[in-house]
Amino acid sequence: MRLTKEQLEQFDREGYLFFPGQFTPEETRTLTAAVPELYSRREAYNVREKDKEAVRTNFAAHMYSEPFARLARHPRMIQPVMDLFDEQLYMHQFKINGKMAFEGDVWQWHQDYGTWLNDDMMPTERAMNVAIFLDDVNEYNGPLMFIPGSHKKGVVEAKHDLTTTSYPLWTVDNDLIRQLVDRAGGKQGGIVSPKGPAGSMILFHSCLVHASTSNLSPWNRVSVYLSLCAVSNHIRRFKRPEYIAHRDFTPIEVLPDDCLLKPYPVDLPWKNGMPASALATTSEPFDQIRKAA
Repeated sequence: MRLTKEQLEQFDREGYLFFPGQFTPEETRTLTAAVPELYSRREAYNVREKDKEAVRTNFAAHMYSEPFARLARHPRMIQPVMDLFDEQLYMHQFKINGKMAFEGDVWQWHQDYGTWLNDDMMPTERAMNVAIFLDDVNEYNGPLMFIPGSHKKGVVEAKHDLTTTSYPLWTVDNDLIRQLVDRAGGKQGGIVSPKGPAGSMILFHSCLVHASTSNLSPWNRVSVYLSLCAVSNHIRRFKRPEYIAHRDFTPIEVLPDDCLLKPYPVDLPWKNGMPASALATTSEPFDQIRKAA
């Protein structure tokens, strides 16, 4: 999958691209069928909603689940980002976000790069998310909300919210959100919310300001996020555990386009359990760690 000139221009202008039905129902079912077993595990990589059993985020499934290991190498997800960066990529983060029926909590207004900069010392915003819907997404089950063009502001001021939900996030002040929404068109397009069938895909800039509301509907809204980073832009600090922010900067090698339908072999380094090193953290910058080694 290659991006057209028009798509590249749209991405530059709005900060995101939406591809409804990018993956077939058969491809999507391969992924959806694997989620319940992954969510059932009592592991550090499953972050649950505050005071609830519902999983908010499953991290690093591509390290121990064959279907998601193949998705992590899928050309429809990797190639568009390579086109935008004109560089090979590594997997900075891999998430299966579970906005579960009646229990899925909010994600506050934020930029992904704000967290990657403040926590991981990622040098620039040459990283972005590619998301695939595993459920139909409608206006009721907590869809993503974007402020179009907000990526043009670059990195905005944020505060570290440690209390609102079970997952800490660098969040954007409400007054700035009002300004950004007004700048993007106010009630006429200042907030957009891509919705569509399971298998739809979104690609969005790491500085695009976004959020989602709680899911009070009876329908799950599970999505997979590949956070892809240019190899030269790898993180410089390991403050967060490896299952959240990966430390293997090896370029991703894509599989054939039918990799969700055929059993191509993939490496699963954590298949028999997550190593102790995946929980280790340090506040030392990467360059100092490398010198010490």
